[in-house]
Amino acid sequence: MSDQVSSLFSLAHSLLTLGQDGSPIYVDSFTRLNRDVYESALNSYGKHGSNPEAEAELCLGLLVAFNATMYDNGHKQEYIQKVLERALNVLPLIPASLLKVRLLTYCYGEVYAEELAKEAHAIIDSWGTFRLTTEQEEAMEELKNIEENPYPWEKIDNEVE
Repeated sequence: MSDQVSSLFSLAHSLLTLGQDGSPIYVDSFTRLNRDVYESALNSYGKHGSNPEAEAELCLGLLVAFNATMYDNGHKQEYIQKVLERALNVLPLIPASLLKVRLLTYCYGEVYAEELAKEAHAIIDSWGTFRLTTEQEEAMEELKNIEENPYPWEKIDNEVE
C-alpha cells in the first residue's frame, strides 16, 4: 500500500504545483490530472495503514488529494471530515517528524485549530535552520501559505462600513 500512497501524494503534488515552473497549463492535461488524483483518492479512501506512520501517510495523501482536486461526487466534504477524524486520532501516535508537520499543516488548513499550527511550529523550530532538506523547506512554506491565506477561495470584503 505504501506505493499506492506515494503515488497518490505524488499525483496530488503534481496537480498542486502544475504550471509553477512557468510551463503552460493545458486544459486537457489539467482535467485528466484532476480526475486521476480524485479517482486515486477514492480508491485509497477505504484503506487503513498497518501502523500509525502508514495511517498518517495515507491520511496526508488523502487530504492533499482532496484539497488539490476540483471534482466532487457530492460526498467530498464527508470524505474530508472522515479523513480528518482519522488523522486527528493518529497524530498523537506518531513521533515529531516531517510527516507529522505535513499532516498537522493539512489538518490545520481544514479546521484552523491554532493548536495544530502551534504543534507544527514547535517541530519546525526543533529543526533549526542549518541544512534543512527540500522537503522540510516545502513543509514550512506550506504552513506559512495556509496561515497567511486561510480562505483561498473566499473573496474577503475589506470595506469599512
